[in-house]
Amino acid sequence: MCIIFFKFDPRPVSKNAYRLILAANRDEAYHRPSKLADFWENNSEILSGLDMEEGKAGGTWLGISTRGKLGALTNYLQPRQEPDARGRGELVSHFLTSDMDSLSYLKKVSTEGHLYNGFNLIAADLSTAKGDVVCYYGNRGQPEPVVLTPGTYGLSNALLETPWKKLCFGKQLFTEAVERSESLPKDTLVTQLLEVLNNEEAQLPDPAIEDQGQEYIQPILSKYAAVCVRSATYGTRTNTIILVDADGHVTFTERSMLDKDTSRWETNTYEFTLQKTGDPVFVCVQ
Repeated sequence: MCIIFFKFDPRPVSKNAYRLILAANRDEAYHRPSKLADFWENNSEILSGLDMEEGKAGGTWLGISTRGKLGALTNYLQPRQEPDARGRGELVSHFLTSDMDSLSYLKKVSTEGHLYNGFNLIAADLSTAKGDVVCYYGNRGQPEPVVLTPGTYGLSNALLETPWKKLCFGKQLFTEAVERSESLPKDTLVTQLLEVLNNEEAQLPDPAIEDQGQEYIQPILSKYAAVCVRSATYGTRTNTIILVDADGHVTFTERSMLDKDTSRWETNTYEFTLQKTGDPVFVCVQ
């Protein structure tokens, strides 16, 4: 399970405003193997964490490329999973490596959605010259993907903007941080967004989560109903912040749990400028 908040404005009026602000949590079993975010060994244009689970290796939940392709995935909460379904993480990896634009890719995915358990997929083309395009498709929703209008959105484990209490609560906290973003130093903004992602206040009761999750969600409902999920063996393992400014400068910050230990975390930041055709890419790692 995961949660994503994002605001995008392809043509911000203020030079100090961000074209994209995205804050996301990855919730997963602590024992599931994965790699911290880094540029791929076999494709240095792509930055993401990687799932290393047997049979699912190479998939990812969130990634961005220097060419401006961004993909983000959440699972759709369903009581029963189809064990033979394809791994959903490949949906993001395939987009990041494809030459298809975001809408065309999601149209292709929509014809194959039945092959997967429930998912939501955000695909974006970030272009300083052409303007940014952000699209959405969920295989438990409408049959066709949609191009999103600029604005602020929240996505958890139901369809986009489904008003689960934890989503509405987190989106409000996110919006308050975003509204301050133009006057804040970048490091301060990242810190405040990480605070949003680590809020453990359960938003209960929430009949919408209970109805959708049924018997599966009942044992963990009190933990699951918070933006940051925390239980003994499952919960929020990764916080990710992505900022893209008016000039196409990208700041990607990942805070990740180490060794299945909720008291040990590592934070890494990557910075680069979105690539124009033929331009070299310079990456700063902190």
